[in-house]
Amino acid sequence: MVRYAAIPNNPSKSAKSCGSFLRVSFKNTRETSQATTTHMKLSRAIAYLENVKDHREAVPMRRYARSAGRCAQGKQFGVSRTRWPEKSAEFLLGLLRNAEANADTKGLDNSNLIISHFQVNQAPKQRRRTYRAHGRIKPYMSDPCDIEVIVSETEEAVVKTPENKIIEVSTKQRGRSLAEQRPIAA
Repeated sequence: MVRYAAIPNNPSKSAKSCGSFLRVSFKNTRETSQATTTHMKLSRAIAYLENVKDHREAVPMRRYARSAGRCAQGKQFGVSRTRWPEKSAEFLLGLLRNAEANADTKGLDNSNLIISHFQVNQAPKQRRRTYRAHGRIKPYMSDPCDIEVIVSETEEAVVKTPENKIIEVSTKQRGRSLAEQRPIAA
């Protein structure tokens, strides 16, 4: 049995999925998983990753953005550095679909699933070698990663009644209303 980094609040209302030693770039996968943030609906996350594969939506590069180019698609995230990591999106999409199938097997409602935990860790590097000039040899290493996903079923949202609605009033408006309520002394 695989040990996960997080324990869901209600294990009977959640499903898990993980992949180990996946040959996909750790840095790109980490940024892609951060874009499909926690508390995002599962259906939206799957649609987002499909759009990344088709270059219709971009992944914001925040931490690992040294050579990332600029694109207008990053405006929705408040950044200009973006990429379209197709391989990372493909791996994450596979894990999200696997988690969805696991939730379906448990009898959970797929329309109410949200991502409650998403984590990408570095796996041990895989070694190869490349041959350089003058008979030298250099390491040629790959950066695989371990990915884990936990999806949970959300509770039914409670609708706020209109009489309990809080009305925000500025200081000027509060002063005007108090002035109107005071009786004018003659």
